[in-house]
Amino acid sequence: MINGLLGKKSSWEKLAESKNPIVIYGMGNGADKVLDELYRLGIRVEGVFASDAFVRGQSFRGFKVKKLSDFEQEFGALTVAVAFATCIDEVIENVLSIAERHTVIVPCVPVYGDEIFNRSFVEQHIGELEAAYSLMCDSKSKEVFEGCVQFLFGGELDDLVRITTDKDEAFNGILKLGDGEDYLDLGAYKGDTVEEFLHYTEGRYSSVTAVEADRKTFAKLEKYLADVKNSRAIRAAVCKKDGVVCFDSAAGRQSAISKSGEETAAVCVDSLCEGRGVSYIKADVEGAESDMLDGARKTLAELKPKLNVAAYHRSCDIFSLVLKINEINPDYEIHLRRHKYIPCWDMNLYCI
Repeated sequence: MINGLLGKKSSWEKLAESKNPIVIYGMGNGADKVLDELYRLGIRVEGVFASDAFVRGQSFRGFKVKKLSDFEQEFGALTVAVAFATCIDEVIENVLSIAERHTVIVPCVPVYGDEIFNRSFVEQHIGELEAAYSLMCDSKSKEVFEGCVQFLFGGELDDLVRITTDKDEAFNGILKLGDGEDYLDLGAYKGDTVEEFLHYTEGRYSSVTAVEADRKTFAKLEKYLADVKNSRAIRAAVCKKDGVVCFDSAAGRQSAISKSGEETAAVCVDSLCEGRGVSYIKADVEGAESDMLDGARKTLAELKPKLNVAAYHRSCDIFSLVLKINEINPDYEIHLRRHKYIPCWDMNLYCI
């Protein structure tokens, strides 16, 4: 699987060889990271554009933000580097429509960490990628794994579209949540994944424990859970051990443990589950998934709850989290699914 990958060009190599002017689609943290890497590689960028409704004469990284039509009038054919994330159908359709008339590449940069999924990264981690691929327990998971790796490396939208699956298939076909689930929601945000849980259990369950670290978001979570029976909310960051950490709330939904920020209680899964049952754990903890697993070793080894773990925050997550889950409890059947998003976000490990 990997040997064939290295025979292709990475997204960064395609951009370096582009004969068309390169323009960046998007503003924000993702665009910052893409521009930083392009500049590091000495790749020229002609400008930045946003969706028409968001163009208000602003500037980004020294570029006046324009409409795509402005660049089309100036240059004609373009190479568009998509540098933002979206799950909105209308926006995804717009990106796909742009790809019908221009070369579109989605260079992947990590949400957290500095490692970029480029040629040297793949060469460094060939063995781990192959090992994780071999642990995928069904043909669909192998297909999704291969497609995700190809997209992370090459940035081609076709690779992303063909391995997009519906959440109904993951919940109804893999997790198969029952009537008596004790649910632990790590990174519960405002309660959207509790709502998801209630939907797939049709409101029949044993208990809900929702953990969220961000102060403002936690207040909204508490308000939501007021109408959810047998539920409790815990304000804490999820770590490998109990303690105190700094938590940066500046990133909104992507707030995370940081070197600076508000001192916040830290908890590990083993402490949360001590003396309590847990049958299903969802973890989307903004790059702390590996630490979460380290702090859940006893729970995963002894109780083997169903798992729904985000695997897209760090470049290594697609293989390192797979290998760690298997190391903690080799009895897990590990599935991989990726739901509708640009770039390769909402990629989750479903383990039973």
